[in-house]
Amino acid sequence: MLWTIVIGLVAGVLAKFLMPGRDPGGIIMTILLGIAGALVATLLGKLVGWYQPGESAGFIAATLGAILVLFIYKKMRKPTPA
Repeated sequence: MLWTIVIGLVAGVLAKFLMPGRDPGGIIMTILLGIAGALVATLLGKLVGWYQPGESAGFIAATLGAILVLFIYKKMRKPTPA
């Protein structure tokens, strides 16, 4: 569990760095974003057949999943007035 949080933090930070624009939240949101990305990447990987039961996504897939989650979050969020 601790390792998932660490990987989630790093994947979330990398996703925030790679995605342009304003980003939501602080460190907790970044960890949650990375963990959600790892879960999304694992689920999609299993659906496509890349991962067997019991396997989880690696760091690169978790980062790509976090980018996907951040993209969806930004699209669903209401724009803030400038």
